[in-house]
Amino acid sequence: MSAATAEALPQRRKPIKVGKVVSRALFYLLIVIILGYILFPFYWAARTSFMPDADIYLTPVQYWPKNFTVQHYINAFSEPTFVRSIANSAIVGVSATLISILIGASAAYALARFNFLGRNVALYLILAMSMFPGISILGSLYTVLQRFHLYNTLYALIIVYLTFALPLMVWIMQSFFRGMPRDLEEAAYVDGASQFQTFWRIMIPLAAPGLATVGILTIMGCWQEYLFALSFLLSSSKWTVPLAIANTGANQASAFQIPWGDQMAETLVVMLPLIAAVLILQRRIISGLTAGAVKG
Repeated sequence: MSAATAEALPQRRKPIKVGKVVSRALFYLLIVIILGYILFPFYWAARTSFMPDADIYLTPVQYWPKNFTVQHYINAFSEPTFVRSIANSAIVGVSATLISILIGASAAYALARFNFLGRNVALYLILAMSMFPGISILGSLYTVLQRFHLYNTLYALIIVYLTFALPLMVWIMQSFFRGMPRDLEEAAYVDGASQFQTFWRIMIPLAAPGLATVGILTIMGCWQEYLFALSFLLSSSKWTVPLAIANTGANQASAFQIPWGDQMAETLVVMLPLIAAVLILQRRIISGLTAGAVKG
């Protein structure tokens, strides 16, 4: 049979497996359902923030604003308490994150690299600290803050948030440091570097993905925390973002009407910094979360 005759013969198509098609269709359907479940609250918040108050309560429900408005965003930025709360949350979140990185990374490096008596006990004690629900230590924290005259200050929140940020930092980073080869440190020691120089100039830059991961998780936790902020802050000038949003329009709100439009607009505004941070640090966060999963 010549080559031309062979090319002329119709090529046989592989039979389509119904089971494979069905499984793939179910897989994509599951993805769509999960995405819809995750994204629907954000869509609903955006839809509410761009609708006039009168249209929010209409029945049947409008799934798309017919009378588009940005008045709720104007109201949000016209409220001094809300604008001040963004600065307060930034101060508390960034301060708690930086302190937890400085202290937690050092502790994690010591626990990962140095053998000393009680190392495992210290690790499990740190883990045990993160197991207590926040409300269980609320009373004791209140007593301590009152005794040191820190109640109703931003310092109080920074200190309180460190009690939960440090265990997370230590556990993730000590696993990260353990996965690094010791040859790096030995080479630095041969070149005359001290232990501190090796840690600060070599190990910390290499641990940047892990630090970015824990840092973004810490600042997200501080940014959205409500219980301790409600318990330890009284003055509206010290409120953080969750408190400001919860008290939006408190004077105008009644038992029958809540300013949902203003609250949803403020919610979307405070979400933007976190979304931007995650997008900027996306690669480092992924590499930090997967670090240590594969050895070699």
